[in-house]
Amino acid sequence: MTQYIVRRLLLAIPTLLAMSFILFSILALAPGDPMSQFAANPAVPPEVRENIKRSLGLDQPVSVRYVKWLTSAVQGDLGYSFGSRIPVMNLIKQRLPTTLWVIGTAYLLAIFLAIPIGVVAAVKKYSLFDQVSTTFAFIGFSVPTFFTGTLFIIIFSVKLGWFPFIYDSTIKVTDLNSFIQLVKQSIMPIMVLALFQMATFTRFTRASMLDNLPLDYVRTARAKGLDDRVVIVGHVLRNSLIPVVTLIALGLPGVFTGAIVTEQIFRVPGIGDLLINSIFNSDTPVVMAIVFISAVLVVAFNFVVDILYSFLDPRIKYD
Repeated sequence: MTQYIVRRLLLAIPTLLAMSFILFSILALAPGDPMSQFAANPAVPPEVRENIKRSLGLDQPVSVRYVKWLTSAVQGDLGYSFGSRIPVMNLIKQRLPTTLWVIGTAYLLAIFLAIPIGVVAAVKKYSLFDQVSTTFAFIGFSVPTFFTGTLFIIIFSVKLGWFPFIYDSTIKVTDLNSFIQLVKQSIMPIMVLALFQMATFTRFTRASMLDNLPLDYVRTARAKGLDDRVVIVGHVLRNSLIPVVTLIALGLPGVFTGAIVTEQIFRVPGIGDLLINSIFNSDTPVVMAIVFISAVLVVAFNFVVDILYSFLDPRIKYD
């Protein structure tokens, strides 16, 4: 196991280096210029624009800029935003709590609901519960989140007036009333994301359970007289979780990057909203930081999934 971990870490380093270089090159060659806001202003002389461009380091070759960025990134400095002129990490830290609260809560809710529903649907195959849950699952991942979000706004905000449809980022939790306000404004975006994720996890859990239920080890466990719940939870579910854990772990980086569409619909000031605004404003340091951190998380969670495999299925060895 130790040798496997070392090999994976050694492999991750060149992988991340290659990904960072490709991302940096694409952003450097992409259309759009952070100086375009000054180009349309006749009051800004060309020499002023050149000085600003020089101060941002945009007059240097791409290779030189990449080496400087990589050197700073290794030290934890992801540069400064072209628009706000503050460290990129500060911008991310400002948006991260909101993203973790909304997207993270939706992700956890989807996991805790989807796995039991998928297990019960597989055990009671073709029952009324299975048919209803399967129908809702198909609807959940077939209907896009922008449609679900708009529908929720029309029903629960416009018609019923239960929840606000604009997320207020100025609310600070200081007492019970402010906490209730925070929860009320978060319910719709959380439910939109949770329904979409839950549908996918439910289908994967059900399909994986159905693959394992007819196998010999399940019949052997039942023949030994084990309680059916012990067989389902202790044996079948454990082996069935391997593809589900893979799906969940690979989706976790999305919790950091945020839900771009949902955040735009409900005006949630999260990482996804920051990414979209940075793309529109050609704020490449912010875009580079968010995308690269997402890539790092994908590589890291791939590694975590491989380790979890050996705990879920003792037959998997990395020696």
